[in-house]
Amino acid sequence: MITTIERIKKLKKEKNAVILAHCYQPVEIDLVADYVGDSLYLSQVAAKTNADIIVFAGVYFMAQTAKLLSPDKKVLLPQMDAGCRMADMISLNQLKAFKAHYPDIPVVCYVNSTAEVKSECDMCCTSSNAVNVVKSMNEEKILFAPDTYLGKWVEKQLGNVEVVTYPGFCPTHLHIRPADIEKARKEHPDALVLAHPECHTAVSDIADYVGSTTGIMKYAKESNNKSFIIATEQGVVDRLKRDYPEKEFIPVKDNIVCPNMKMTSLEDILNVLENENNEMFVDEQIAQKAVKCIDRMLEVSK
Repeated sequence: MITTIERIKKLKKEKNAVILAHCYQPVEIDLVADYVGDSLYLSQVAAKTNADIIVFAGVYFMAQTAKLLSPDKKVLLPQMDAGCRMADMISLNQLKAFKAHYPDIPVVCYVNSTAEVKSECDMCCTSSNAVNVVKSMNEEKILFAPDTYLGKWVEKQLGNVEVVTYPGFCPTHLHIRPADIEKARKEHPDALVLAHPECHTAVSDIADYVGSTTGIMKYAKESNNKSFIIATEQGVVDRLKRDYPEKEFIPVKDNIVCPNMKMTSLEDILNVLENENNEMFVDEQIAQKAVKCIDRMLEVSK
């Protein structure tokens, strides 16, 4: 009997489809994915792919971003209910109100936001390139939405830019507290703490390394250290354990799991490939404005 994985691979070939998977996805998704990575890497892939169909194993804003970058492609989201609680914290009207408090100050939006929000921003960023994006603007003051913790981390890295942040956050990363780091360090004194900048500032301040999911995985790969406490979503831990079995990877605590990122299954991917349903559409006027801030980001990230 033909397996789900074999059927997916057969359909990909027949339909000239590509599967992009974020590294917070269930690790078994990697068995069919063509590209696995963080938001910046997957955005770059989406902008360049020659595929006719993009299946995005991720959450809503990611598939939406892929559609903005490849408007002529058919972009499918295996689970239409897979949203992002951080992205939901800011609407277009809320962004406009935020901007109205600080007129004439440019605004950078985190990629974890809707196309409508992106359409009202000057530049987009990911956790991989946020420092470089803000630096490239050559401004003394910028607005940053929706993630207050990433924004404040960027401000600290640069030192000469005031970053005024919207009060959004990632509920999953906010589960990680300084006490969790301290407890894990006591139990694993030789381990280095690798944290994502979506974590609370008090966590980032005491980590040995702070970076995007790709940054964390690269650091763990290249470090001479053999033990690491991982302060980000469980998917990163799963992939590190699989890829570097000679090293030890300790989740900072047991419940750092994004429920939206874990919605997608191999069966969901097979379903959208078979039926070509769950297609992503973006209003043309919104798309024309939103893609500009993403294109500027990609230009800076070359």
